[in-house]
Amino acid sequence: MTTTVLDHYVGGKAWAGDSERTSPVYDPALGEVSKQVRLASAADVSQAVATAVGAFDGWANASIAARQAVMLRFRELLAARRDELAEILTAEHGKVLSDAAGEIARGLEVVELALSMPQLSKGEFSQNVSTGVDVYSVREPVGVVGIISPFNFPAMVPLWFFPLAIAAGNTVILKPSEKDPSAANWLAELMTEAGLPPGVLNVVHGDKEAVDALLTHPDVPAISFVGSTPIARYVYATGTAHDKRVQALGGAKNHMLVLPDADLDLAADAAVNAGFGSAGERCMAVSVLLAVDSIADELIERIASRMAGLRTGDGRKGCDMGPLITAAHRDKVSGYIDIAMADGARVVVDGRDGEFDGGADGFWLGPTLLDGVPLDSAAYTDEIFGPVLSVVRVPGFAEGVEIINASPYGNGTAIFTNDGGASRRFQREVTVGMIGINVPIPVPVAYHSFGGWKASLFGDAKAYGSAGYAFFTREKAVTSRWLDPSHGGINLGFPQHD
Repeated sequence: MTTTVLDHYVGGKAWAGDSERTSPVYDPALGEVSKQVRLASAADVSQAVATAVGAFDGWANASIAARQAVMLRFRELLAARRDELAEILTAEHGKVLSDAAGEIARGLEVVELALSMPQLSKGEFSQNVSTGVDVYSVREPVGVVGIISPFNFPAMVPLWFFPLAIAAGNTVILKPSEKDPSAANWLAELMTEAGLPPGVLNVVHGDKEAVDALLTHPDVPAISFVGSTPIARYVYATGTAHDKRVQALGGAKNHMLVLPDADLDLAADAAVNAGFGSAGERCMAVSVLLAVDSIADELIERIASRMAGLRTGDGRKGCDMGPLITAAHRDKVSGYIDIAMADGARVVVDGRDGEFDGGADGFWLGPTLLDGVPLDSAAYTDEIFGPVLSVVRVPGFAEGVEIINASPYGNGTAIFTNDGGASRRFQREVTVGMIGINVPIPVPVAYHSFGGWKASLFGDAKAYGSAGYAFFTREKAVTSRWLDPSHGGINLGFPQHD
């Protein structure tokens, strides 16, 4: 049986490059290799960058109206064919189809934001700052933008970046995860169908060699990255050392604090959805539930009862949760359950047990609930990135906030309460970038910006929203003086009456 090989997409067409290295792509629900993907060499990356450089002047000088027309056609094509993309996501990532559809919907929000480029691109003007002197500002594209995206959102994360970058006049090299690469090619092909000129959006597949080539290439002035904190730190340090602007969004350990006056049914539903959606493989997953002692037992009982009704299996079969991305990652996540048990935690629901509606070799681990996880356990301190929800009991509000603020991460957090004063104090006191009040996954809508604090974000450039547009453009401030005829220096040739 011949295995399909996924090429790069450069200059508006499939491109094999010169490297002969490939990597297997799995269907996680079956545990089978579905295709091979090419892994670019540094020389391949350089050729792709040269293509993007060659396309830059023409695209940057295209009118805003022309760029907007392409993005509008892309938006309509993506909306019409979203089911096709969702099937690709489920087949390679494993997330259930409804979750894949939600990912695409959030990506579409940013495409729609990019349609407002005529408004976003307006500069500022100050008249007569000094006698006869005006000052105005304009924003221009930065050049070739490198986008390095993770495996957990193969469509949404690229859509966070390239629509704004392209609408602002830049050209793009997108390096998706080699674990689920097909969505990137599909999106690039759709952009070509929408009328995007060749070379404006290019997809280069690869591993660390390709990443390093982008981070060090002198013709790539900007890098956008989403991934784990250790890699985000590396990307930021390497990119900035090579004089690039870098937005590097890292990992998380998100807490959800539940106070005694909260609606416990709402909190239990939220904990299940935020803890186990997308198999917990998302940086905004709630992985720690801070339950105030007086309601902890009741809340745990309600969560466990909901978990009993969850069906884990092939995302194409109407299940609630799919497999993990690889066997190695499944085994790593499963190992944290052993660590928690050894450290004294109680396993309320063990996801290693049970039946899974999928292939016998699929990368299965069901939703897992742990109670009494010690704060010094690796099961608490590490970003597990899987369907494991750890309960930490706290005496009250102040202790919960103290635990949240002690975390090295600061991506997202949530509080569940009916006390307005407590929620207001919470949002002011926590050192976290995105906060939910009776909302479990506080991902901002596209016209606000996404990003955390502390070890969850390197640099000060958040994703999408006004911050995203600012990242993909550079400001010029112009100070001008024009002499009028009263100075005697200019004769406009107008008739004069003596």
